[in-house]
Amino acid sequence: MATKNPRINVTFEEITANLLSQLAHQEHKSVASLVRELAVEALEMREDFYLSKLAETLDEKDAKTKGHDDAWK
Repeated sequence: MATKNPRINVTFEEITANLLSQLAHQEHKSVASLVRELAVEALEMREDFYLSKLAETLDEKDAKTKGHDDAWK
């Protein structure tokens, strides 16, 4: 059966695989869907961290700011 999404094989240490299996069972999910969900969460966290660092470099001291209502006029 062909799939539209690419597959990625990952090998875990036995203790990590057992932990993932237990967590998937508790959440009534397959191990694969749990690992996919955790990977997406981790990528989002890294993206947030990167964008936060970028914003810090672009931030200017004593910059003029506008309130929410003024910004959306």
